[in-house]
This record gives sequence, C-alpha cells and structure tokens, in this order.
Amino acid sequence: MVVQEGLTDEENAKLLLQELEALDEKRLEAQQHLECYQARLSNAFNKKVRPRSFQVGDLVLALRRPIITTHKIGSKFTSKWDGPYVVQDVYTSGNYKIVAKDSLRVGPINEKFLKRYYA
Repeated sequence: MVVQEGLTDEENAKLLLQELEALDEKRLEAQQHLECYQARLSNAFNKKVRPRSFQVGDLVLALRRPIITTHKIGSKFTSKWDGPYVVQDVYTSGNYKIVAKDSLRVGPINEKFLKRYYA
C-alpha cells in the first residue's frame, strides 16, 4: 500500500484502487497457472494408473503382507504375491472376497492388493 505525501486524499484513493486492481490481476494469473499445473499433474498420473476390476471366478494373486510391517518376510528373493485365489464375491467398495483352491476363505481384500493371475 503506497500512500504518498503531497497528494490529496482522492489521488491517494485512486492509487490504492489501482494497486488493488493490479493485485487482483496477479491473483487471477496465479490461479490460472495453478490450474494448468494441476491439470498437467493429473494427466501424468492418470496415464500410469491402470484400473483393476475382477469378476467372480477370476484367478488373482494377493499381496503377501506381514502382520508386523517392520519385519521382512524371508529373503529378498521370496515372492511378494500369494495365490492363485479365486474371486468369490465382488463388493461395490472395491473389495473382493477371495477363496483358495482348497476352499479356504481368505476374506475380503481391497483391489489394490490384488493382481490378475495368468496361468
């Protein structure tokens, strides 16, 4: 805010209004740059995302997760995936009930911990 001495109150008010208009223009420009940046980031992210959906009867592999996440399971050469399992039920929330080949229920698991099994 610039208030100059030697100017009348009306002139100072005009200067303040001009500064406010310039700030509004800069704010709009910054908002446009932000929206363009977010759109570029969104497009780059969406290129790499693959939607996963499974049907009842599909064969899937489940991610092997330790109960205590700070401990590793086995060596670095052990598989991170268990299975194959059969999808028994599909829930609307992106969860699936999977069953092992010997009809042992594994339980509901989120789709992000599953991947398709190709025999």
